[in-house]
This record gives sequence, structure tokens and C-alpha cells, in this order.
Amino acid sequence: MPSIRNPILPGFNPDPSIVRVGDDYYIATSTFEWFPGVQIHHSKDLANWDLITRPLTRKTQLDMRGDPDSGGIWAPCLTHDGNKFWLVYTDVKRKDGSFKDLYNYIVSAPAIGGPWSDPVHANSSGIDPSLFHDDDGRKWLVNQLWDHRCRPRFVGIVLQEFDPDSGKLVGPKKNIFKGTELKITEGPHLYKRNGWYYLLTAEGGTAYQHACTLARSRDIWGPYELHPNKRILTSKDAPFAALQRAGHGDIVETPEGKTYLVHLMSRPTTQNRRSVLGRETSLQEAYWADDDWLYVKNGPVPSLHVEVPGTQDESVYWAEKRYTFEDGLHKDFQWLRTPEPDRIYSTDNKVLTLFGREAIGSWFEQALVARRQTHFSYDAETIVDFSPTDEREFAGLTAYYSRFNFFYLTVTAHSDGKRQLLIMRSEASWPDGNLMEPFDEPVQVPDSGKITLALTIRGPALQFYYALEGEQLKKVGPVLDASILSDECGGHQADGSFTGAFVGVACSDVNGTVRPAKFDYFIYRPVHDESDRYEV
Repeated sequence: MPSIRNPILPGFNPDPSIVRVGDDYYIATSTFEWFPGVQIHHSKDLANWDLITRPLTRKTQLDMRGDPDSGGIWAPCLTHDGNKFWLVYTDVKRKDGSFKDLYNYIVSAPAIGGPWSDPVHANSSGIDPSLFHDDDGRKWLVNQLWDHRCRPRFVGIVLQEFDPDSGKLVGPKKNIFKGTELKITEGPHLYKRNGWYYLLTAEGGTAYQHACTLARSRDIWGPYELHPNKRILTSKDAPFAALQRAGHGDIVETPEGKTYLVHLMSRPTTQNRRSVLGRETSLQEAYWADDDWLYVKNGPVPSLHVEVPGTQDESVYWAEKRYTFEDGLHKDFQWLRTPEPDRIYSTDNKVLTLFGREAIGSWFEQALVARRQTHFSYDAETIVDFSPTDEREFAGLTAYYSRFNFFYLTVTAHSDGKRQLLIMRSEASWPDGNLMEPFDEPVQVPDSGKITLALTIRGPALQFYYALEGEQLKKVGPVLDASILSDECGGHQADGSFTGAFVGVACSDVNGTVRPAKFDYFIYRPVHDESDRYEV
């Protein structure tokens, strides 16, 4: 069989849940505070994947205004019961400190493209809900159980039956698995095979101790015995492996009976081991041994190269993307939190118009539209038409991780109304989220006319550029440390930042007058160089 190179979903695509329906494979991944919610990719051969839908598209399904950075949609579970698709997801409203305020919802659809139902609230007792369809027709929900009275606050996996007719959980609930000494037990998925119930969980936190732990029982209520190796996948004891932070997995079987495990992982760079691309999705071949336990081929350390039925088309990965707006906003782009996109952008008249709202980094309503960084080195470029009146109006090009970590080349104005370019950045004050002061010297530009804005990232080095109409690009500002756009510098406690770097455009008007900025196009150009460890 052909061999592919991991990851199969590069860039920010964590917590994969996989399902096969006939000859079609689907993977759902977490989107956190980025809207619309949940990414679903499709493949026919496990090698080539295409983003086909984000099902949580309307206010009745998801409203994340006020959700913190790395809050929002956590660990969706996508399943099919033979008649329709089911999607279970968490909306996290508070994530730090002793408490987690969250809601676990269930939606369904007759086809992967929808229409997806309004959500049913299942429970709020913990994160990572998963729906299991038993062969007797009953449906069971499992999720991580949270207890604010103890440390760590992850106290096991709770099981309860879900009644689809009444749309609620029914009957008793029980903590069926308290995990191992690795702790932080989460991400549960249930399976049934040869009379055994198998419980796959994630453990160790989502950083460098992460792992997939497997247990089984003859009774769905337990007790669950541990796999002979406890963990079927982990990089925690292999610090030089190409794929780090491996864990949080799900299992799928091909029509021919081969078994694969999808899982999250990262490819950290620099001596500080920073995961700029966030947590990505990879695939491992697995097999059922004579003892009825699942093992990862050549595991437990994940492999960079894996045999699958299909042949990977790497040209898609390296292709330049030139985005125009004749047909609306391209599927690669998302925005932050709000289910009311008409308040922050329009693609009328074949341009992207952003309506200035709150400042960059707001947890409520900011006009920021961006796509994932999926390469360690790339170029980005856009043209902006913006006429600010003072320093409280600014728009431009941003490399963005969170309110704590971003670089922002803006067209703004002095208090006298004279237009200028100014670089805003927060990396020097991480994790406080303050802008770096003093600002770099602004560049005076004409008070009217379009301006080309660009950036290059080469591994950890970011350089901004600009050009006036009819001129060539020229550097603006110093070389900046792009490696801070990473999970490790996301502004939270250890293992507490969960997304990945984005690049896009933004517009803010903290005067409250909703001043618009227009963008003609957006270019994302991958670059082959020694920084790109995709070549490892």
C-alpha cells in the first residue's frame, strides 16, 4: 500500500473524531472560539482530505460571544447510527481556575451537509462528550467528569443513557473509569467488538505527557480492565520523535477490515519547543491481536509515515492560495465567536469589507477574518482601503494566536487625522495581553489611496512589508518572533492554550462609529525552506 506523511490535517485541527459511512470517511475537529463551529473533513482513501462543512452555523446552535481564548467548542464527537449523523460538542464559557462553566450539546442531521438540528442540552458535568450507539439500539453518552474540590479536577469518565425520543439523558449515571496514574483522564470514546466494550481515553494533559489509554469490560457499566501496556499511543517517552504531544484519539475500520487510529499531535519548533501550528491530526495503522486488544503498529510512539489505501497528493499542500471575494468568503476562513457575521463583514461588490468593531483581542465582537497557518514558512499579502480619522480606528494584516499573542500591521491615524502605518504587538508582555510599549516609530503614508500589506514568516522570523500604489514592497518594522504565536505562549497555565496560529485581516473602531475597511484579495503562499519540518 502507498505510504503517506503525517499529519493528515496540518495546522490547528485538534481532538479528531472519525467515522466511516460506506466508503466515505469523515473527521470532526475542535474549533474553540472560531466560528462557525466544528470542522468536518472528508476523504475516500484516508490520504487526501477536504474541508466540506462546519455544521454549527447559526445562533440557535452556537453563540460564543464572551467565551475566553481557547474556550468555545471542545472535542466534538461525530458518529452515525445507520440512519443519520450525530454530533456532540462542548461550548466552554469558562476554562481557567477551579470551575469550568460549560454546556454539552447534541445535534443530528440526515446527511453530513445538513440540515443540522437545533441542539439538545445533554449535561454540563464535564468536557468531551461522546455518543455511543450500541448494537441493541440504545445510545449512551460518556464524558469527562469535573470536580472543583480536588486536584487534578478530572475525576473520571461518567456514563448515562441518552433517549433520542425525549432528547435527554435518562436513568442512572456512573463513573465507570477513573483513569491511571497519568491522570487528567478525558476524551472518551466507547466501542464494541467480540462482546467487549472498549473505552479509549486521553490522559496526561494535552502537552508533552499526552497519551491514548485503552480499557475494556464485558459490561458497559464496568469494571474496566486496563490494556496490558496501559497506553496504546504516546510520545511522552520519546522526546526526539517527529510527532510530539500525541494523544486524544479515535478508531475507524476500513471496509476491508483494517483498523486505524486518528489522534492529535504537534510538531514543535525552536529550542523552546513551541507549537506554532497548534495541535494537528495524524493517522496510525493499528491491529487487533489474538488477545482481543488493540495495538498501534510500530507503537506506541506515532509514526511519521503510514500505509493507507490512497496516495497523498502533496501538490495541494504546497499550492498558493489567492482568495478573492466574488463568491463570498472562502471556506478556509473563519472569524471569532459571533454568530452574526453580517455585523462584522460583507463580500458585496466583490471585496471583503470589515466593519470596525471592538479592538483586536476582544472576547465579544471584533471584525477579524483569518485562515489557519498550515506551514512553518509562508508569505501573506492583501490590499486595504481604509480612511481612519484618529488613533482609535485601525485596520490591516494580522498574524494572530489570541488576545495575548498577535502581530498587527495597521493603517491608522494620528490624533491630527494624518494617516500612518503602525505595528501593534503583544508578544513582549505575554502573558499579560498588553501591547508592547513604546511602539515602533510609525510610518507616515498619504491620507488616501490603497496600501498593500504583506508579511513573511520563515520559521520563527516574521517580517512585515508595505507598498503604496504603484510601488514595490518595502520592509516595515523589525524582525519579530513568530514562535510566540503558539500553544506554549497562549497566555494560560500549562496545557491551557489549545488553538494555533492564524493569518488574516482585521478592522477595529473603538470610537464606536463602525468605520469600514475594504480588502481586495488575500494571498497565502507556502514556502519550502529549512524551517519547514514537513520535510523531516
